[in-house]
Amino acid sequence: MVTLHTGPSSTAIVPLTADHADQVLAIYQAGIDEGNATFETTAPAWDSFDAAKLPEHRFAALDASGTVLGWVAATKVSSRCAYAGVVEHSVYVHPDARGHGIASALLRALIESSEAAGIWTIQSGIFPENTASLAVHQRAGFRVIGTRERIGRHHGTWRDVLLIERRSPAIS
Repeated sequence: MVTLHTGPSSTAIVPLTADHADQVLAIYQAGIDEGNATFETTAPAWDSFDAAKLPEHRFAALDASGTVLGWVAATKVSSRCAYAGVVEHSVYVHPDARGHGIASALLRALIESSEAAGIWTIQSGIFPENTASLAVHQRAGFRVIGTRERIGRHHGTWRDVLLIERRSPAIS
């Protein structure tokens, strides 16, 4: 296990691998079930999740016993060369591990890896009701750049999505 950097107390931030699959997907499903994380209704199978995420820009937060406390992963926004430096990310923390800086540590790892790779923009969409996610992203240097009003139905209700981004000051 290679620790990229340490989060809160004895939390290690490590590359997310297939060894973490069951726990990662369970955390994803917990976020889905809460209703304010995504339009998805079911976590994908590991093969689909794995194929969609950039291997060099996905991390897991592990406690001292190796239990996954949270994860962050990025995907390409487009295959067009103009968007080579833009990724979209997701970050999820186990409900029992929230409020301990796990999401902040995961976002720091993503920012470090993406800047080292020349990525200049990390973006995402967040439901406005997900105030905790908006706050942790703001602390990590993200800003709201717009609102997609009534962009999709979620359990029969139209939902807005706030578009957020972090532009790297290190990439010119």
